[in-house]
Amino acid sequence: MRRRLLAVLMVLMGAAALLLCVPLADAYARGRTEHLLLQRRSEAVRFADLADRMRSAADRAELSAEIGRYAQLYGAGVVVVDSSGATVARAGTGPAAEAATDAATDDSPRVGTSDGADARRRALTGRSTDRLPTLRPWGPRTVVLAEPVGRDERVSGAVLMAVPTEAARRDVTVRWSLIAAGAFAAFAAAALVAAGITRWLMRPVLDLDRAVERLTAGSLHARAVSDTGPPELRHLRQHFNTMAEAMADSIGRQRDFVADASHQLRNPLATLVLQLENVEPHIAPGPGLAEHGRALDEAERLEELLDGLLALARVESGTAELGEEDVSRAVRERVAAWTPVFRAAGVDLVAADLAEGLRARTLPDAAGRVLDALLDNAVKFVPRGSRVEVRAGRETDGSTAGPAGSVGPAGSVGSVVVRVTDDGPGVPEEHLPLLLRRFARSPEHQNVPGSGLGLAIADEIARISDGRLDVGGHEPHGLRVELRLPASG
Repeated sequence: MRRRLLAVLMVLMGAAALLLCVPLADAYARGRTEHLLLQRRSEAVRFADLADRMRSAADRAELSAEIGRYAQLYGAGVVVVDSSGATVARAGTGPAAEAATDAATDDSPRVGTSDGADARRRALTGRSTDRLPTLRPWGPRTVVLAEPVGRDERVSGAVLMAVPTEAARRDVTVRWSLIAAGAFAAFAAAALVAAGITRWLMRPVLDLDRAVERLTAGSLHARAVSDTGPPELRHLRQHFNTMAEAMADSIGRQRDFVADASHQLRNPLATLVLQLENVEPHIAPGPGLAEHGRALDEAERLEELLDGLLALARVESGTAELGEEDVSRAVRERVAAWTPVFRAAGVDLVAADLAEGLRARTLPDAAGRVLDALLDNAVKFVPRGSRVEVRAGRETDGSTAGPAGSVGPAGSVGSVVVRVTDDGPGVPEEHLPLLLRRFARSPEHQNVPGSGLGLAIADEIARISDGRLDVGGHEPHGLRVELRLPASG
């Protein structure tokens, strides 16, 4: 947004600079043209006066000498004609003299001499040249002006002057360069001011955006800290922080209630389980003993549910700081710890292609805790005689680093991936999104012991660690669960 705002301001300032400097440059060019006309017209008037007073050969010689000196001094071409257009006197060489001669003699002028021929016709009717083409750096190189000899009905000829414009065009070029340099300097200064204003305006907005992003990610302590910007944005920051405080307080009270309730219920529940176990020897065999066993199972299941709720409340509180974890070591240790459990359940647990040196920035022991939940689910739901594989590797720029097959599909940049797959019956595709929800179970596993919070807690741990937990099918059959964590270093 800052770039877009700065681009709009730069376009507006550029347009303003152009609107100011273009008319100024054009005005100077017109003024310099007018100045050239006035300078050369005064000389043309003097030559016309000499021609009007010409009566003898001496006067003609004086006129020729004057226009000769002038042509030599200014590099101009001067032609004096009578009322019939015949040349009376001529001076000058080069392009200027040719232009003056063409204007004096050509009744059907070529391209480039039409202005001079028109000036000659106007002068022979008693009108002086009152306007020249505007001089610009690229031209015209020569301008023609004419002055009548005599006045009113006594017009006896005309003086035509072809004047080089090099000096005038050089002045226009220099002045236009100064105007362009001034406009560029003003634009640069305005751009710096605009950049400062844009930064001043957008800093609180970007700070609010970062705070909202952190708050959305679950960091309830995120606040907007920027105290700059317009008063409206400062008020918005204050209102946002007030809202964040209220929301964090409300969520904190809810989590505290769950944690406190779970904690307070654990002691009486543990006492109840102990009493049920103590009563069992005194119950005679029969229906009562079976009911007692079911009651004890439900009490133990309730105790497990409270432990899960307490663990989930602790994870959601987000009080732990992120740190670096050796994922390779955590995977090896958890696989070694769970191997006897799987062996007793008749399931083969295999660690395949475990890459070394995998490190991630996570909650303390996040990889181990998530892997515990995944392996616990596997040992509960995978039937005897099945196989569970654990793989770990790094995924960078869509390609795998480390052993082949160590990670899942491409797509995560700079991620450490831990994959747990099995060749059991799996879960129907329509039920896969439900597995990460709290207390969710597929219909065929309703009677399996457990609280239904294991994967939900694992998903929350992955999310707070800036990672994610993905669940999908495994070919040809079975379940695939992937833990993706941001790689460290």
